[in-house]
Amino acid sequence: MASRAKAGTETAKGIGESDRDDNTDGTGTGAVDVTKAAEDAVQLTDDPATQLPQHGFLSRLYTGTGAFEVVGRRRLWYSVGGAIVAVAILSIIVRGFTFGIDFKGGTTVSMPRGSAQVAQVEDVFHKALGADPQSVVIVGSGASATVQISSKTLSNDQTSKLRNALFDAFGPKGADGKPSKQAISDAAVSETWGGQITKKAVIALVVFLVLVGLYITVRYERYMAVSALTTMCFDLTVTAGVYSLVGFEVTPATVIGLLTILGFSLYDTVIVFDKVEENTHGFQHTTRRTFAEQANLAINQTFMRSINTSLISVLPVLALMVVAVWLLGVGTLKDLALVQLVGIIVGTYSSIFFATPLLVTLRERTELVRAHTRRVVKRRTSGSHVGGKNADSNAAADTQKPQNQTESCADAASQVSTDAATASAPTAPSKPAPGVRPVRPTGTRRPTGKRNAGRR
Repeated sequence: MASRAKAGTETAKGIGESDRDDNTDGTGTGAVDVTKAAEDAVQLTDDPATQLPQHGFLSRLYTGTGAFEVVGRRRLWYSVGGAIVAVAILSIIVRGFTFGIDFKGGTTVSMPRGSAQVAQVEDVFHKALGADPQSVVIVGSGASATVQISSKTLSNDQTSKLRNALFDAFGPKGADGKPSKQAISDAAVSETWGGQITKKAVIALVVFLVLVGLYITVRYERYMAVSALTTMCFDLTVTAGVYSLVGFEVTPATVIGLLTILGFSLYDTVIVFDKVEENTHGFQHTTRRTFAEQANLAINQTFMRSINTSLISVLPVLALMVVAVWLLGVGTLKDLALVQLVGIIVGTYSSIFFATPLLVTLRERTELVRAHTRRVVKRRTSGSHVGGKNADSNAAADTQKPQNQTESCADAASQVSTDAATASAPTAPSKPAPGVRPVRPTGTRRPTGKRNAGRR
């Protein structure tokens, strides 16, 4: 019995020494297995399937997760907006506006087009009155197309002479399909009346801007008010520049449409500012996001609302243009639709890419926002340093294990693989990743909303 016990002790001792030799040898089998296990753990961590899920463009646009960087690229939007405003102002200075008869006075003569051409009408006008008309345009298409002749104010004799010349040259047909002089109509506006109309239009525009300014000042804080009013001036300047550049005629309907699109632009800006105000309420008490990041998130959250509002507004305007230009040939409807179409596009752009970036620029000049931004950056920097120190401590613990350890190769491999996965696993992001939905922790139950649901 004693000899058997002694033999068993020597055998166990030999096995233990053999294990220690394998573990302490840098080229031993145990070390190879441990290294392989660590590499497998790193490969599992780097597997693309384990990375955070990514969403498509439409999904990010619809959910409004903050994936689109607008505020961070505000210098680009300022450059684009500045270039647009510069072109608009230059066109207004150089080309000016094409005012309608209601503003500058004059005489307008209209008749069904028939087979008449612009050059033929101009030639008849010159032969009849010895002067050239200010403009001759064809409005509408098909059987409803009309020819509109604009000139300086004509006397009754000149108007009658022009109507007779047009009837003799083209023979326009009336409602019964027969040639008739009654198919030729005329309208005259004196220069005094045009001056009164211009004065009233300017007064209406000024009163509108004053009332809007008062509302914005009372409703929002001063930086939002300044941004909203500046955005409205941006819309007004760009829309006027487009009219000057393209040569659209400015009529009273244009002024009405301009007031309408300024209201639309203000409405869209208020929607975005409401969300910015909601996101930044009490922002100084948290260090999760900066003021600029909260404002950018608000823009993303209102993207779809702005797009849907613009589309719903543009479709009726396009239908109005089709009816006015191609079907009825009504110039008033055309003027109203043109200014609304231009204003909706400009207003949508400015409310997203100009109003909120300008607000952030103004707020970042205040000490409150600056101090909060420094605290957020400091927290993120300290968080990254803590993550790096944890990884270094894990690596040092792995290299300083005693060489006379007696644990088995399988236990060592499992421990090293766990440490390697912990060290290589990404630390918690200091900034919420855009486009990623929150993941519910495992082992938690979804609340049922019932009382005493967990006490059964």
